[in-house]
Amino acid sequence: MKLTVHRDVFADAVSFAVKLLPQRTTLPILSGVLLHADDSSLTMSSFDYEVSARTSVNADIEQPGHVLVSGRLLSDIAQRLPQQDVVLELDGSSMKVTCGSAKFSLLTMPIEEYPQLPEVSGVSGEVSGEHFGQAIAQVSPAASRDDVTPVITGVLLNITDDNLALMATDRYRVAVREMPWATSESGLELSALVPSKTLSEVGKTFAHADKVHITIMTGSERELVAFSADDKTVTSLLIKGSFPPVQRLFPEAIDNYCVVNTAELIEATRRVSLVVEREAPLRFSFTADGVMLEALGSEQAQASETTDGHLVGNDCVVSLKPQFLIDGLGHTGSEFARVGFTPTDNPNKPGPVLITAQTSREGEQEASYRYLLQPNLLMR
Repeated sequence: MKLTVHRDVFADAVSFAVKLLPQRTTLPILSGVLLHADDSSLTMSSFDYEVSARTSVNADIEQPGHVLVSGRLLSDIAQRLPQQDVVLELDGSSMKVTCGSAKFSLLTMPIEEYPQLPEVSGVSGEVSGEHFGQAIAQVSPAASRDDVTPVITGVLLNITDDNLALMATDRYRVAVREMPWATSESGLELSALVPSKTLSEVGKTFAHADKVHITIMTGSERELVAFSADDKTVTSLLIKGSFPPVQRLFPEAIDNYCVVNTAELIEATRRVSLVVEREAPLRFSFTADGVMLEALGSEQAQASETTDGHLVGNDCVVSLKPQFLIDGLGHTGSEFARVGFTPTDNPNKPGPVLITAQTSREGEQEASYRYLLQPNLLMR
C-alpha cells in the first residue's frame, strides 16, 4: 500500500474514525484503525463490537492495500503534521507516515484478527442535519449517567410515519424533542434506544450536514442503528430493555404558567446558586411581581434576587436544582421561555414544572421541545 493524501483531509478523517473508540479496552486490537486503499479513495474505519465509524476520502493511490495501526497514535500524529501532503506506505510490518521532513513508523496489527464492520439494513429515513444535531443537544443532557440502570442511559428515538421524537430521562427530569422525518415507508411505529454518549458525538459530527440518513435494524440478536452523511457513517448497538413511558407524564394543557426572559433567569440562577452546596436546590417564587430566587439553609451565606416574569394564573413556589433548571431553559433556544406548573391536590407538594420555548413575551409557546422537571420538596 502506498498513497498520498491532503494533510487536513487526512487529519479530519482519522479524528472521526477514532473519536468513538474506548479509552481503554481489554482487546488491544480494538484500539486500531483500519485503512483500506482502493483505486481512488482511502477508507478509514474503527469498531469495538458496539460502535463503529467509517469514512472515505479522496487520495492519490499509487498502490492499493490495507493496514491496521493504533488509532489514537495515528490521530495524535495526524493533528501535528506540517501543512504538506501526507504519504502513507506499508513497509513490511510497519506503516511509514511521511509529511515534509517529518517521518513516523507505526507497527501494524494483525488484520485477520480484526472484526468485520457491521452492515445495517432495515427501516430508514432522513432528517435535517442541523435540526438533528440541535435535538440531540437539547435532549441528551437529561439522560442518566448511572450505569446501574442502562435503559435510562440512552436516548429513545421514537419514529412514526413523518415524525421523529427524541426522549431522555434520569428519573428527575424528562426531555423530549420532536422533528420531521422523511421516509418512503408507511404505517411506521418504531423505537430505538441509542447510548447517549454515542448519540451526542453523532450530533456534533453531523450537525452541519444537509441531511442525515438513519437506518434502524431491529428484530435480530444484534439490534443496530446507523447514521450516515457526507461519506461518514456511525453504527451503534442499541440498548435492550423497555424505556419508561415518559410521554404520559406530560399534561395535555397547563393553565398556570409564567413567561420569563430565558437569559435573565439563567444568569440569576447562576448567581444565587453560588452560595449553595452542589446539588442543593433553590426556591423559586413565581408571582405577579416577578420571579424571586432564594438560596436558604446555608450557615455561611444566603442570597436572593428578583427577575421579571409574566404570570398567568396563581402564584407558585417550587424548589428546583439550579443546573437542572438551567439545562431546560438553555436548550429552548428562545429569548423567552414558558415555565408551566402542573396542578396537584396538595399545595405543599407541587407537580412537575414544564419548560417550553415561547415565541414572544405574550405569544404562543413552541412545543416541539419540552422539558419536564420534578421539584424537590419545598424548603421551609
